[in-house]
This record gives sequence, C-alpha cells and structure tokens, in this order.
Amino acid sequence: MLVAEAQSLTGCVFGFPVPRDGSWWEGFDGPMPQNLEQLTASGHVFAILETVVHPHQHAHGLARRLQERLLADHQSSLGVTLVDQSARSACAAFKDWGWQEAGQIHRLPGPTALRVLVLPLGERTEDHPDGLAHNDRTQRPE
Repeated sequence: MLVAEAQSLTGCVFGFPVPRDGSWWEGFDGPMPQNLEQLTASGHVFAILETVVHPHQHAHGLARRLQERLLADHQSSLGVTLVDQSARSACAAFKDWGWQEAGQIHRLPGPTALRVLVLPLGERTEDHPDGLAHNDRTQRPE
C-alpha cells in the first residue's frame, strides 16, 4: 500500500504481486499473450486492487504517480487490474492514466466478464511498441 498525504489523506493505492503460477489469469478469454505469461512467470507483474484519490485540483495526476511508484517499489514491469464491464467511468479513468485493455477474464461466482487492463512500464521499442518486452536476465529469484 502506498499513501499520499498533504494536510490530510490525498490518495492511496494498494495491490499485491501476481503469483508466478499463472493462477491470476484463470478464466482469461482467448489465448493468453505470450509476453503476459513470461512477465508473470518471471515475477514482474503486480496487481493494483484499488486506487483512491481525492478529487481536488492539486491532486491532478496523483493516481498515475501513486500507481507507478507502487509498481516501481515492487520492481514490476507490468501493472494489471480488473474492471467490471459496467464500470465505464472507472475504465475511462484507468485509460486516462495510461492503462491499456488486454482482454477480458471471467471470474466466479457469476457470468460477469471483467476487463483486463495493463500498465506496461517497460521501454517502448520498435519491436515492442506496447512496452511489454521480456528479458530473461530479469528473472527474479523464487
């Protein structure tokens, strides 16, 4: 968890490292992109569960900065979050913060599909314009 304060609580973000065993991706609709599998197996994916920021003007950009800082603190190459299909404003906010849609996932209970959003932190190159390059040398120890 990461908290931002001024004279009072301004915002917070929290999450956890995605398990390397791939269980986070169970119910993914369609084939799993290879780069997501590789980054997960190497221990470089972090799930953002909640982002809360006070809507004051001085907090502009704070949500994105908090998310990036939490991901950097955990040496993550990729942030991932799940957003309910009906939560259009939440999805729009994440996209404004730089998140990209990567598919959908079905979680039990219920038939509801959740949007999978990712925030790549890798370098964008011609070969990897999405910033999702995998580097075997960055394998984290178990």
